[in-house]
Formats: sequence, structure tokens, C-alpha cells
Amino acid sequence: MGWFQAVLISAVLAASCTASNRTFPPGFKFGAATAAYQIEGGWNATDKGESIWDRFVHDDPTRIPNNENGDIACDSYNNWERDIEMAAELGLHFYRFSLSWSRILPTGFNNRISEDGVRYYNNLIDGLLARGIEPFVTLYHWDLPQPIQDLSGWTNPLIAEWFAEYARVVYTLFGDRVKLWNTINEPIVVCDAVYNTGAYAPGVSNSEVAPYVCNKILLMAHAKAWRIYDEEFKPKYHGKVSITNNLLWVEPATEEFKELAELALQNFGGRYSHPIYSKEGGWPPGIEEVMFQNSLKRGYSKSQFPAFTQEEKDLVRGTFDFFAFNHYTSRYIRKAKEGETFAPFPVGDVEDLDGINMMPEGSEVGATSWSAVFPEGMRRLLVWLKEQYGDIEFVIAENGFPTYGGLEDTSRINYHKEYLEQMLLAINEDGVNVTHYTAWSLMDNLEWVDGYAHKFGLYEVDFTDPKRTRTPRQSAYYYASVIAHHSLDVSID
Repeated sequence: MGWFQAVLISAVLAASCTASNRTFPPGFKFGAATAAYQIEGGWNATDKGESIWDRFVHDDPTRIPNNENGDIACDSYNNWERDIEMAAELGLHFYRFSLSWSRILPTGFNNRISEDGVRYYNNLIDGLLARGIEPFVTLYHWDLPQPIQDLSGWTNPLIAEWFAEYARVVYTLFGDRVKLWNTINEPIVVCDAVYNTGAYAPGVSNSEVAPYVCNKILLMAHAKAWRIYDEEFKPKYHGKVSITNNLLWVEPATEEFKELAELALQNFGGRYSHPIYSKEGGWPPGIEEVMFQNSLKRGYSKSQFPAFTQEEKDLVRGTFDFFAFNHYTSRYIRKAKEGETFAPFPVGDVEDLDGINMMPEGSEVGATSWSAVFPEGMRRLLVWLKEQYGDIEFVIAENGFPTYGGLEDTSRINYHKEYLEQMLLAINEDGVNVTHYTAWSLMDNLEWVDGYAHKFGLYEVDFTDPKRTRTPRQSAYYYASVIAHHSLDVSID
């Protein structure tokens, strides 16, 4: 027995064993998540192709503090066995990770498949299964092959077919063992954050048109990938596929802003959910009308929002096997005052709605400026989603809290405990069918343009050590205890 397991067993035995509404439902699953560019390194190993993040940070190293990048990151390309070992130490039921499109298809297209890339992911998948851990695989987590970006990336309608071809390759390679799939992670970042700010790879800014063009094309790409699995692979492998949205809970600052808060929820979440999960399909009607009026005010002859044909609505609608979402924080919203400046996305203000977002008063804020703690938002969001889209299966695909480091991370433990408490209330009191909870992140990693300063990991990574040594934080022991006991009635002393 290792020392990690000995400490864990001691903590579990010390915990209360009384079943209560703090006990998770039978079959409820716990996991942790990472993303390829943030942890893998090996950016040019063997025949791996260049991604937009490779180009973004190499063209201008100052785009990330201290000239940091993902060239080595956690070096999971070489440390994949340790990654599996950490997942096993925690007792994870599943491990959510993403594939590097460029590592599997070096050109971005299906004309060439990398044997090395396939070997890397086969090792990871087989190693997880050997330890009883289910792989939960994301096809795309922001690292587009540069050759496809050179063809306009997510604003080129042809990418829907290119993504579908990539998905078919991946399903063929790994579908016999992978039963949980996610097509695209946080499309609101892929489209809105990228094109509204230019601060994320590929560094293109075009806020009036590009986010909405991207929005529709990305949904088409997801739908094509989902239908390929549903028609060609599900009959053989019986897996599940969905998309993962990043959902911010929005409260009205006062009762007069209740309608504005609903529009904000539809803007943040509905634009990427309503076409898939609603019975009627297409854009959320309220947002569609707002965008039409805004387009006219900006001098356009028609809406910037690209319309769906009926055939396109039918293609996208119903392309899910569960509803997956990432949730970190919440905001209050009010109408902007005359002359007020709008903050940039991702959790800034809602310029299209003439709305100003505000931090929940008195909330703790983590290492990142956007990470206000508001646990009640988790429950309210789950209830809202059930009201919007019905009694379907919900998967929490990311939830976590950033610190500046250190092994004693009480704030992270409190965050997970309080958000899990609110999730359990949604399950037990509101009847929401939540089946999975995923901690972000398994380990510290490159937090995109924030670099390595902000730590989300249950495991600390020593980025000064060539071996990238991983060490469990106090939160790792807490999370392992929750999983082992299947309850929040645990303690770490």
C-alpha cells in the first residue's frame, strides 16, 4: 500500500459513515480533466503538425507572461504513465482529456495519420482502462491545426466537413474502447472569446461578424460529427457523444433586470445550446431579435446572425446523448449607464444586450480576476437548464478554482465542497439528473494566456524540474476521500 492510499484510507475511516443527502446517488461518477495543449508538450515530436497555439506563441512569445508556452508544459507526452497513476490514486471513475488534432492528423486533413500520435493515445487509453478508469475523450479543445486556420479556420463553412472527417478517423481508431465522447469544448471561447478580443489563438479580431459566423459553423461541425458516430459507430460500440458548453450563471441585479438576465443566459449559453437541445431548434428567439435590431443600428441591411435553413435546423437539432457543461462562476447583471465602457469577454459585459456584469457582492475571488465564488449559481443553473431543455442527463465536465500555488489549498477544497453541495441539492431537491462531476484540473497546466501562474491542479506540477514532478495537494486527498466514500461527509485532518 502506497503512502497516498494510506492517508486516504485514514481520512475515510475518520469520516462519518451516515448516509444522508450529502451522499451521492448510486452510480454517480467522479472525474478530473485536462486538455492537450495545456499538458502534453511534445509540440513538434516526430511528425506532429503545427497548431494555432504553436504559431500564436512562437510568432510573438510576449503573448503569454514570461514568454511561457506549451512546448513542454507538463510533458504528459512523456509522463502519461504518471498521469494514469495520479488518476488511479484519486480513485477517479473517468479521466477527461482532449486529443491534439495536429498530433493525429499532421496536415489537419485525413490524408495522413500519425503512427506516433495514435500510439501515444492508445497507450493512454489502454493504460486508463487497465486501471479501471473510463476515458472521456474531447475531440477539440481549442488547438486547431494551423493549415486549417490558414484557410480561415472556424469561419470557413468547409471546416464542418473537415472536422467530421477528423471525427470519423478518431472514432475508427479509438471507438472500440472509448464510450464517452465530447466533440468541442467551450465553443463560446472558440468563437466569442477569440474573435471579440483577439487575445487567444489564432489572434484574429473581428467582433461584429466573425463570432456569429463561427457560432453557426461550429454547431454544424458538431452535428456532423455526432451523426457520424450515431449512424456508423453507435450500433457497434454503444457510446455517447455530446458537446461541452461553458455556462455562466447570471442573476438580475434587481427585479427590473430579470428579463435582461434571461437574455444574458440565452446569449452565453443558448446560442450554443438552443439549436441542439430545444424541441424547435434554431437560434433562441430573443437573441435572434436582439441581433437583428443591433445589426440594423450598425448599418447592416440584414442580421449579422446567419440564419439556419430548415434543413440545417434539422441537422443540428437533437445531436446529443447528454448535456455537458463547464461551470466556474456567476455574475449579476444590470443595464449599462450612458457612456459606460464594456469589459472584454469571456465573463465581461454583454455589449450586444447593453448589459453590465458585476461580481456577486462579497464573493471570494481566486487567482484569476474572473473566478468569483458563487456556489448557488451551480444549483440555479442546473434548474434553469432542466426548465429549458427537459429532464435529460447532465454532465458537469469542468468545475474548479485557481490559486497561486502551494500544497495547502483550503480555498480549493471549500470551493469543490460548496459547489458539490449545491449540485446535490439540485439532484435531491429539484430532481435534476446529474450523472458526472469533473474537477478542473487533474494537475497544474498552462492556463492559456495566463501562463503557469494560476494553478487549478489537484496535483502541483514543478515546472522548474525537467521531470515535471507532480505532488498531490491537500485538495487531492479531499477529492479522493469524497470519491472513496461517495459522500461529502468526509474530513482531511
